[in-house]
Amino acid sequence: MSHPDHETHSNTSDNPHFEDILARGLASPSRRMILRGGVGMAGLAMLPGCASLATAPAPVQALGFPSLDKSLLDDVVLPPGYRYSVVHATGDALSAQLPAYSNTGAETDDWSNRIGDHHDGMDIFFIDDRGRYTDRDTGRAVLVVNHESSADGHFMHPAGQTSNGVSGKKFTQFGDWDLGARPELEVLKEINHHGVSVVEIERGPNGWRMKAGSPLNRRVTAQTPARIAGPRAHLKDIQSQMVTRWDTAGTRSRGTLNNCGHGKTPWGTYLACEENWAFYFQMTAGAAAASGRDAVTRRRYGLPVAAPAAGQTRANSQGWHTVSASDDRFARWNLSAVGASADRDFRNEANTFGYNVEIDPLSPTSTPVKRVIMGRMAHEGAVCSLPKAGQPLAFYMGCDARNEYIYKFVSTAVWDPKDIGGGIAAGDKYLNEGKLYAARFDANGQGQWIELDIKDTKVANYAAFKFANQGEIYIHTRLAADAVGATKMDRPEWTAVNPKNGEIYVTLTNNSAANRTPGRADAANPRAYMDVDGKRGAGNPNGHIIRFRENGDQAAATGFRWDIFLFGAEEDAGDANLSGLTARNSFSSPDGLWFSPTTGICWIQTDDGAMTDETHCMMLAALPGEVGDGGKVTVKNKMVVNGAEQTGTQETFIGAALGEARLRRFLIGPKGSEITGVTEADGGRALFVNIQHPGEESKSVTAADSQWPGNKGYGRPGRPRSATIVITRTDGGVIGA
Repeated sequence: MSHPDHETHSNTSDNPHFEDILARGLASPSRRMILRGGVGMAGLAMLPGCASLATAPAPVQALGFPSLDKSLLDDVVLPPGYRYSVVHATGDALSAQLPAYSNTGAETDDWSNRIGDHHDGMDIFFIDDRGRYTDRDTGRAVLVVNHESSADGHFMHPAGQTSNGVSGKKFTQFGDWDLGARPELEVLKEINHHGVSVVEIERGPNGWRMKAGSPLNRRVTAQTPARIAGPRAHLKDIQSQMVTRWDTAGTRSRGTLNNCGHGKTPWGTYLACEENWAFYFQMTAGAAAASGRDAVTRRRYGLPVAAPAAGQTRANSQGWHTVSASDDRFARWNLSAVGASADRDFRNEANTFGYNVEIDPLSPTSTPVKRVIMGRMAHEGAVCSLPKAGQPLAFYMGCDARNEYIYKFVSTAVWDPKDIGGGIAAGDKYLNEGKLYAARFDANGQGQWIELDIKDTKVANYAAFKFANQGEIYIHTRLAADAVGATKMDRPEWTAVNPKNGEIYVTLTNNSAANRTPGRADAANPRAYMDVDGKRGAGNPNGHIIRFRENGDQAAATGFRWDIFLFGAEEDAGDANLSGLTARNSFSSPDGLWFSPTTGICWIQTDDGAMTDETHCMMLAALPGEVGDGGKVTVKNKMVVNGAEQTGTQETFIGAALGEARLRRFLIGPKGSEITGVTEADGGRALFVNIQHPGEESKSVTAADSQWPGNKGYGRPGRPRSATIVITRTDGGVIGA
């Protein structure tokens, strides 16, 4: 998931922020919006084969820990009676043949057999006594972890990143390359610390530990070959846009990149979602600019349309393409049309990124698959509906950028529990054929799923881009969603499904004043205000969480009901603090989101910049109710727009107030870190959590802002490292209960 300072948007469509919808009036919904049930979530993915809501666990009725005070300590802070240990961290070797991580940047291997960087989305896959996948906790499992970006790439090199012969550089997650050539080994390290780590873990007398040297341990990096898959009727059209010098048929691609949120399928495979992949590509000086349709699609995805201009000294890139034009490992990051046709260069390489990538964690020799029918976007999660035998499956997805959309994919195939353990073959059954939708949130608390289909006249006659075939809709999905009038949202990130009642939750991390003003507020994105201390400016700097329930509890429904579960805010934010947060449970920029299948607790993780002067990023526990358990409210908005104060009101629907009894701060991370990724084992007695990019704002590799986890005895101290931790209670009890 992207840091709010760095994220940009490319949605210039005129789709509504609800002003037009609001003109029709806001009807008050029934307080019994047909929701029964209590607490639960997207950990449903942890319940493959669950055939009905009746099998969901009973929810926790009360949180069993005191809410934490804010913290600026360089450590993971937990309530009394809880402890943590590190499972693995950036650079840990997966092979006994590699030396231990130096934490000085001295490694000369290419990083393809070490734990990646920027730990993010994560899930656990238990192993039975025959080595096969099971949803039963056996004390032996594979932990699969996404690795997001190279924003901390400078820590992997002795003196920081090098460009044009000068060391000590720090490129941000979104580039800021200074146009000079880069050393091969540095680039190889950076390419390979992206992707996914698959690591066997086992429970022993001292808890869960990584099993070094396991044959199941492997890396899927930005260079790992993958198969391009899609609906049979449109596969040739899809593959024609994947043609490169490396694969002139367009049937394969290389690697997965910038993996953030994730998904777990009911049959037991992992979906690694590709988020901010566009910023790794560049064009070389003197190359002809993209034009026509190519220029339209590149702009919509934030890709370079032209080479750096004469006199320009910096650009959005990591400079990976500068190593060697003749070596495809590096030339592939150059989108310039330098050959006579697409099979002579890499002008189409960016078309091979932006998908959900299916990985079979228990089959180390299997080839990952890019599921193109689920759309191309800045994918942030792909969470499955409650699987019901004989009914289709739905996967809910956010596109993580300001003013982007929420999507749903519905399978043609209906769920058969016999497919549990079916691996990639099961994925071919469920994830190659189906329908792709974008969400429209109406002002009366209802919503619609709009199918992205070339037969829709809005798509077929879209003036901004002429779709040639249905295959192009899956590759240029954002443009299709623009065409049908989907609702622009405040950075849709993680999605989660409540296992108690099937409701879907989506974090909307934040938005800026450029997109959200009192005059551009709407029912689903109703706030426009000034950050209390000015740290994050204005717009919707603290974000919120929206939730909805499908009509008839059917995954294939085309209508739903919605309300807003929680608004992030500082406790002294006045009218903007709509959820009544206090100093003990205030939070900002919700990002990671997951429900425990054991307790039903909704775990909320933050990627914040607005409150970090008072407290580091955090994880909170919430006891949710159901859509419609609150009511209609009027939001009072006020902010400065173009030097003048602007005010306005906006009606919306908000869930029942939680208070400190139902919303508590459980974990606070080290300095500069984001808290992201969570799963569990031991019936909820072991909670795995990722700590991403501690010390992110460090200007120097020798004087880092954070020393974690080395300052707590894990590995060599000196530079910060992303890591997966496991949390337990000292009395052995269930986490949070």
